[in-house]
Amino acid sequence: MERQKQQSQYLWVPGATTIGVVCPDGVILASEKRVSYGYLIVSKGGKKVFKITDYIGAACAGLVSDMQILVRQVEAYANLYSLDVSRPVSVRSAAKLMSNLLFNRRLAPLITQTIVGGVDDEGTSLYVLDILGSVIPDKYAAVGSGTQLALGLLEEGYKENLTIEAAKDLVVRAIKSAISRDTMSGDGVDLLIITKDGTSEESMKF
Repeated sequence: MERQKQQSQYLWVPGATTIGVVCPDGVILASEKRVSYGYLIVSKGGKKVFKITDYIGAACAGLVSDMQILVRQVEAYANLYSLDVSRPVSVRSAAKLMSNLLFNRRLAPLITQTIVGGVDDEGTSLYVLDILGSVIPDKYAAVGSGTQLALGLLEEGYKENLTIEAAKDLVVRAIKSAISRDTMSGDGVDLLIITKDGTSEESMKF
């Protein structure tokens, strides 16, 4: 009985496959489009990749409502910061701000794993955050139910001197690999490409 209860709770954890990759010229954040709760596909066009500033973005896995609240708060604080000091917030500061917001909610946590990445005066950078606000810098990362499937391909294909196009191709292949085996991921991919020239968004249907 206890085992059935645990299995039933697990089924209602929302799934996703979300990836971030750093290369010398920029950062690519991507996530697939499916929004699912257990065996139910709620939407085939959910957006889990968000622009925070012109040079910083976030990609999430978890509850879509929690992602949206978190990103809105960070975006508002980042805009206030740039108005106060007349310069844009750094990627590290944006990640730390998000970490503080998550930690402050630790008793009633926002159910989301987040990848924050972007370009600033220090170059390109990427940070991974869990639901309690841990901040881990990395060159590439994957979160969500498709993590293990995507990481295998990222481990094999990632190189520090990747071009933007090569990194984009690697990210799309990794998400396709996860989608092929993870039932909670699917229906296409949204990409946020961040360079020193700003951000651009792309979307593909599978």
